[in-house]
Amino acid sequence: MDVFALFSTRIAAALHVLFPELDKALLSRFVVEPPRDAGHGDLSSNAAMIVAKPLGKSPREVATVLAEHFKHDRDVASVEVAGPGFLNFRLADQVWHQVLKSIGTEGENFGRSNVGAGEKVNIEYVSANPTGPMHVGHTRGAVYGDTLASLMAFTGYDVTREYYINDAGGQVDVLARSAFLRYREALGEKVEIPAGLYPGDYLVPVGKELAEEFGDRLLKDGEEAVLPLIKERTLAAMLALIKADLGKLGIKHDVFFSERTLHGQGGDIDLTLEWLRERGMVYQGRLEAPKGKTPDDWEDREQTLFRAKDYGDDTDRALIKSDGSYTYFAADIAYHRNKYLRGFNHMVNVLGADHSGYIKRLQAAVKAVSLGEADIDVRICQLVRLLRNGEPVKMSKRSGDLVTLADLVDEVGADATRFMLLFRRNDAAMDFDFALVKEQTRDNPVFYVQYAHARAYSVFRKADHELPALNLSDAAIKGAELDLLVHPADLELIRVLAAWPRTVAAAAVAHEPHRIAFYLHDVAAAFHGFWAKGNEDPQLRFVNVEQPKLTLARLALVDAVRQVLLNGLTLLGVSAPEALS
Repeated sequence: MDVFALFSTRIAAALHVLFPELDKALLSRFVVEPPRDAGHGDLSSNAAMIVAKPLGKSPREVATVLAEHFKHDRDVASVEVAGPGFLNFRLADQVWHQVLKSIGTEGENFGRSNVGAGEKVNIEYVSANPTGPMHVGHTRGAVYGDTLASLMAFTGYDVTREYYINDAGGQVDVLARSAFLRYREALGEKVEIPAGLYPGDYLVPVGKELAEEFGDRLLKDGEEAVLPLIKERTLAAMLALIKADLGKLGIKHDVFFSERTLHGQGGDIDLTLEWLRERGMVYQGRLEAPKGKTPDDWEDREQTLFRAKDYGDDTDRALIKSDGSYTYFAADIAYHRNKYLRGFNHMVNVLGADHSGYIKRLQAAVKAVSLGEADIDVRICQLVRLLRNGEPVKMSKRSGDLVTLADLVDEVGADATRFMLLFRRNDAAMDFDFALVKEQTRDNPVFYVQYAHARAYSVFRKADHELPALNLSDAAIKGAELDLLVHPADLELIRVLAAWPRTVAAAAVAHEPHRIAFYLHDVAAAFHGFWAKGNEDPQLRFVNVEQPKLTLARLALVDAVRQVLLNGLTLLGVSAPEALS
């Protein structure tokens, strides 16, 4: 039960009855939301302000008519007209009791919706070069993308989780040469990793596997001759390593798309450029030198250019290099046309902090290749600074120069990694302190939320101990007399829980999974706060041996807290323990 959606429907119905001349399209443009000041009521709507002008009336005049209508609604305790024409509602207690009942009835589906209406969405995230293990910079994007995918699936979108394998660039040749050195090392040769190659220990097992399979035969054939074979074996090994690293966080993709499949004669890039040329989206011309410092890859020559400026970019973009090979952007255009042809009119790309300059060019590419039918939201995940008691963390030997995803998860666990990386907006830089996330204090957000879930279970254990004759079955909890919950503290906690459906839908539409982490922290704070009140006022204790019926009603409230916390933690990919050690 979503009280905000419920009253949005009721206000639209009232407007239709009171002002039948209104265009029906207007009835979906107003909002129902919590007022900025909780003292103004439970719900607030700008409906009168949206429809007043078409009606030729003032917003307050329309709002007054609506207010008079809702005074006869048994679910409305009071309704007031405020400011220029806002409607502020206070709901009857029975509405909150209905919310509580719906949580018990809907269980794990509480908050699930059809906001997405089955729309296909492609969410591409991580997409790191397959040249080594995942590092912390990749981890934030991995957690963000995976959680967004879960969130959108929960709200009715048809989601595909995709990983774009950058396996066509020069870095793959560098990787293969680095693996060849490790192969020689495995055969007993003393080697040094020169500058420009990958020095990480993660290639040592690849070299050993090659030595075990081929012996010294690859040495006899020479490096250049065997490089293609080594490249294939090394890429496969790196992809397996990446999947294993992501698996530590419970992350799996539906599709692993190889960039190499775009290349080659008659490949997607060739076909895409031909398609663009037929529509006049490509031309031969020169690019003006960028203002300020001239980048190394800028060339003052006539070249093949995509009319990116016509589609919102700051400049047109080169598609073919001076050596005749395609630019990375040519592959990007072809790849996103491939997505569009697979039926994705909605795309989300999750990129690292160094890719902010890609936003407009990708938006231009998608707009062009779909003739305006598709859209893309490019999300940038900013840098994570790793600290230990406020001091920067030393680098990992395994990766050569970076702290890996595996390092992070092995030390603090998947739960802390996922929750903490989501407890801040993706576009804001963040500090991740190993010491903090290991603390069992209220300053540690993941512990604070998980402790609330575990505390809910402890309430039931306490009730079972102090009231052994009380029926604590699911049926008994669902049948509790909820109208006994009339104390302001009871109702305030239910109001917090009632915000879950609206929160999860809004987070999905806005592509902001951090809202879920923030909300769960609010739920935990409200629950812990209620517990503290019970320590001061016996009438607010969850378990009261003198009032078994009230106890059963309060247990229904506690169970609802547990359920909402479970639903939210599940979306975040974080466990919900029944007890904490």
